[in-house]
Amino acid sequence: MMELLTWPWRNIAGFVFGIVPLLVWLYLAFGRDLFWLFRERDADQKLLGPVPWPSVVAVVPARDEADVIARSLGSLIAQNYAGDFHIILVDDQSDDGTAIAARALGSARVTVLNGAPRPPGWTGKLWAMHQGLEAGRARAPDFIWFTDADISHTPDNLARLVARAEEFGMVLTSQMAKLSARTLVEHFLIPAFVFFFAMLYPFGAVNDSKRKLAAAGGCMLARREALEAVGGIEAIRRNIIDDVSLGKLMKQRGPIWLELSNRAVSLRPYENLTEVRRMVARSAFAELDYSVLKLAGTLAGLVLVYLAPPAVAQFANGPSQMAGWIACIIMVVMMQPILRFYRLSPLWAFTLPIIAAFYAFFTLDSAVKYWQGKGGMWKGRAQSAARSEA
Repeated sequence: MMELLTWPWRNIAGFVFGIVPLLVWLYLAFGRDLFWLFRERDADQKLLGPVPWPSVVAVVPARDEADVIARSLGSLIAQNYAGDFHIILVDDQSDDGTAIAARALGSARVTVLNGAPRPPGWTGKLWAMHQGLEAGRARAPDFIWFTDADISHTPDNLARLVARAEEFGMVLTSQMAKLSARTLVEHFLIPAFVFFFAMLYPFGAVNDSKRKLAAAGGCMLARREALEAVGGIEAIRRNIIDDVSLGKLMKQRGPIWLELSNRAVSLRPYENLTEVRRMVARSAFAELDYSVLKLAGTLAGLVLVYLAPPAVAQFANGPSQMAGWIACIIMVVMMQPILRFYRLSPLWAFTLPIIAAFYAFFTLDSAVKYWQGKGGMWKGRAQSAARSEA
């Protein structure tokens, strides 16, 4: 490749495609709060249980979740929690019998609420969460537990979330649920999805009360008074990325916590590339604030950081080639912790450049869908349009 270039262009190309990516990977490896180690986990460390245990209302927004709702809702009903605990499932205009399946469980712990039509200016999930929060206020709970309808919890998860929130004074305690990683497509794409998320939102920085960076996972225990003080769900009603938005909102009121979880597990499999593409495309362009400049920068960055090192290692020579090889080695090493978390072969790390190319395509697809008026498409709704509604 570089043999075709003449000096000084060869030196410039070597620096841009060899040295610059290496510098980026050195920064990612030793900076960014060592995000890739994923040290923030729901491990078995002892947490002090509060006495008495505070009251909790779980709010579960659900749209067309009939295939998993019995398992996810059943795991909530089975929570071994000593305090007052109630569950409100908001059926968000489902047409697959989600509410029927939920009521069939026959638990006194559960209220099934038929969600009202989504008003202008709201994204669907946040509207459902808002309705659940409003219904839960009648019980005046100390905490609101937002959890997705496709997440299953171990029986001790709520108690551990509450114990952490009380012991450390958290206004929001959240978990990034363990995603499904059973199919070949999931082996290929899911660990990298978590890796990329943690790169954008290093858990250590999120959990540092002195820093502004904030995010949250799909399982979120919010202190009710703090949530109401920042305007409730209505304050973020237009947002596509509900968990990150809620994390940013709540950090205005106090410390928050985000961890990788083995106790909250997603029941939703991604059996083919199309399903993963839809999942990423739903929110990728929203993450870039619908900015063409940020989109171009992201795509260029993915090429430079992930694709250039193996190309330079293979085809360049001299210092640039050495830099490419070192960057590739760092890349492979940094993927090992998340691969171990998902109990996958370490060899999957060698596919990261190819994976990055797929995610670049998914991100571009997200922008195209937005420009076509299908932004934030999820379960039949194009939700990004809500940004421009009254």
